[in-house]
Amino acid sequence: MGNMDISLKEMMGIDGAIGAVVVDYNSGMALGALGGSKDLDLQVAAAGNTEVVKAKLRTMDSLGLKDTIEDILITLSGQYHIIRPVTGRSGKGLFLYLALDRNRGNLALARHTLRMIEERLEI
Repeated sequence: MGNMDISLKEMMGIDGAIGAVVVDYNSGMALGALGGSKDLDLQVAAAGNTEVVKAKLRTMDSLGLKDTIEDILITLSGQYHIIRPVTGRSGKGLFLYLALDRNRGNLALARHTLRMIEERLEI
């Protein structure tokens, strides 16, 4: 069972990882973060992506969809940003956020690895 520090290190171990954050989407606060750069402020990314998650959840509710979000992918010209809500009982209200360099990362492998990390995460 992975704790937050181990999970963040595993996320940063994904080829092409630029930054990794565990975020509480009720508050928009980053509970833990690794990586980032002068061009990628992880605290700002955590708060901004909280709004993305909340908007998608509201939209699903308005549509009456009874499904769950597996992940949300934002594709930029040089990066992938992957948002993965934590579905385990101990992680309700949290999501994983990974910024990935498009030239160095493998999107399919990154999504698969995030799913495995999310399943093991315990807060």
